Amino acid sequence: MWREVVELARVKNIALAAITVPLGAHLGLEGQWDSNSLGLVALQTASVGCFIVAGNIFNDVSDCAIDKVAKPDKPIPSGRISITQAKHLAIEFSLLSLVLMGIGAYLSSDPIAIIAIWSIASILMYTYDMGLQTKKMGFAGNIAISLMVGAVMLYGAATIGKVNTPLAFYAAGVAFFANLGREIIKDCEDMESDKDRNTLPMRVGLAKARMFGYVSLLCALIVLYLPHWLGPLEFDQLLFQAPAMLALITTNGPLQKGEDHAAQQRVRVGMLLGLLGFAAAVSM
Repeated sequence: MWREVVELARVKNIALAAITVPLGAHLGLEGQWDSNSLGLVALQTASVGCFIVAGNIFNDVSDCAIDKVAKPDKPIPSGRISITQAKHLAIEFSLLSLVLMGIGAYLSSDPIAIIAIWSIASILMYTYDMGLQTKKMGFAGNIAISLMVGAVMLYGAATIGKVNTPLAFYAAGVAFFANLGREIIKDCEDMESDKDRNTLPMRVGLAKARMFGYVSLLCALIVLYLPHWLGPLEFDQLLFQAPAMLALITTNGPLQKGEDHAAQQRVRVGMLLGLLGFAAAVSM
């Protein structure tokens, strides 16, 4: 059973959350950590981790019919875990995330911001696979997922009462645009199996969708540059962003060749490098 839970959880996604929440807090604290901040961030990182696990499981429940054909070895379509069991797990992880968030909010100096961000993200997650099912709307679903990714950075800053930190908003903007580009590219990659979704590639074609994805990455690059131009970061600290900028700009190569998987993986790396670049800059 635990093996199936680990597969459904998608450990890589949890690892990314384990990095981004502390990163958001690091930007808010400008690198000045204390023991109280460490405890608050640990609580909310665990909350976000459980939140992501719940979202991934709901997603697999929603995709069960598709996965029976495209990915029959996954836990649900293979029969190793039932849909009912998966739904119960998703609800349990959702409740655990809520409890951890509540404890952290109670101990925080800005509980309203924490509760508000978590609540908005919950609505976006629920309506992605259930209710409105924005996932089937294609581009609207791409935006919903990307808003959640960007919100994690603000959530990290809110955890230690620093949600108004300008750099946290810049980082959230980079995460939003980079992930939006990645989601569009992933839809290009999955176009053959996405029969029940009205994705952007289906509406405008692969070439135009890839172009839209790349434009979104260019927007991420602009937001990456802004805090070095407008402040609070120094212009020479832009050097910390060189690896991220290189990774995002060179995504155009594999996109032109139709290598969508390679492109979206490069975007993931570029986004992470960009966020780490901000963290390195405030630590100087």
